[in-house]
Amino acid sequence: MTPMAASVYYPATQPCWYSSYPRRRRDAVVVAASASSSPEETKDVVIVGAGIAGLATALSLRRLGVGATVLEQGPSLRAGGTSLTLFKNGWRVLDSIGVADELRAKYLRVQGMRMRSSVGGRDLREFSFEEEAPGQEVRAVERRVLLETLASNLPPGAISFSSKLKSVAGQGADGTLLELQDGRRLRSKVVVGCDGVNSPIARWMGFSEPRYVGHMAFRGLADYAGAGGQPFEPKVNYIYGRGLRAGFVPVSPTKVYWFICFNSPTPGPKNTDAAALKKEALELVRGWPDDLVAVMRSTPDDSVVKTPLVDRWLWPGVAPSASRGGVVLVGDAWHPMTPNLGQGACCALEDAVVLARRLAPAVLATGVGEALREYERERWGRIFPLTARAGLVGALVQWGNPAVCAVRDGVVIPRLVRLGPFLEHTNFECGLLEPAPPSP
Repeated sequence: MTPMAASVYYPATQPCWYSSYPRRRRDAVVVAASASSSPEETKDVVIVGAGIAGLATALSLRRLGVGATVLEQGPSLRAGGTSLTLFKNGWRVLDSIGVADELRAKYLRVQGMRMRSSVGGRDLREFSFEEEAPGQEVRAVERRVLLETLASNLPPGAISFSSKLKSVAGQGADGTLLELQDGRRLRSKVVVGCDGVNSPIARWMGFSEPRYVGHMAFRGLADYAGAGGQPFEPKVNYIYGRGLRAGFVPVSPTKVYWFICFNSPTPGPKNTDAAALKKEALELVRGWPDDLVAVMRSTPDDSVVKTPLVDRWLWPGVAPSASRGGVVLVGDAWHPMTPNLGQGACCALEDAVVLARRLAPAVLATGVGEALREYERERWGRIFPLTARAGLVGALVQWGNPAVCAVRDGVVIPRLVRLGPFLEHTNFECGLLEPAPPSP
């Protein structure tokens, strides 16, 4: 029952429920024999995608003495997205790669959670993280700032912008050959697919499209810079309705993140009119508590996004392997999950550290295949249950039946929910990445 934290993106191809929902086209990666005469560049590690997973993987490898080239199809770091919530497992990873304190200085530590009914704003339950989950660390951070912080700790030139993958042109004993849209050809010992929910690399590896779970989400980032700062206590505010829930959490002295999640049998047509999106979101919570509505009204139109929620359950014996030859998946490219546990970004960060620890010795030595398989074995037992649990929690709290909602509001939340056990999954220990000794 944590705030929605992970960003979700539109699937890259159109499943049956998606045919009426246009989106920005992302070309599929194809396997193709190349007739190009362009010279090949040889790399040890190429990371496809400069999102959270890609940049964290590059930074984790760098701390262990392994350089990586990060390919980003855009001309700059992605400025989209609003905010995401990181729990203590995410902060432990950021500690291990050396950027946590830089971010802590900018964002508020959330002290607890307040849960209310949409009917009259009636209080259902209030939690203190320190009392019910000692040692928990929760902060909402702006996605843009997190990306900039990770990127600034990489060496100049580590990120190659305007570098869109065209095809995986072949694999062999000497590595995987990648062709880019601009004609460049890279042969790399290891290719790390960090290209998000829409991952063309995951599709090339045989993964199914992410599954639409029947819920849509609005997200926004309110800005109080011109009002002398935001007025809220550092708590997650969660509000429950019927088939509809919403919430907000202070991010910094001037920013507040909010979300709405609502049931929808299909995503419906995409709306790119920013003002219309905000109006649609406000209409959903008409008559809800005034503080939520005030936060939404304080949000610039262009800071409101609407997305379908999707996931992919990695059933044993059914889902493809996370690696194929020297190609491996990390984060949302491998295991997109709904944001109901606030673990999408946290798990991507965990993946980065675990993969780097497994991979670095192998890259510096010889074969990498066993290292990639060890990474998958270590991570699968964690991310499959979390993906399933996030999906089930979302299904339960999105019930629209009045009798079920009455039991939820009158019995389950006030009497049965225990925050400590609910957040036990955040106790993951990634350990520290000991920096590699400087080269002589």
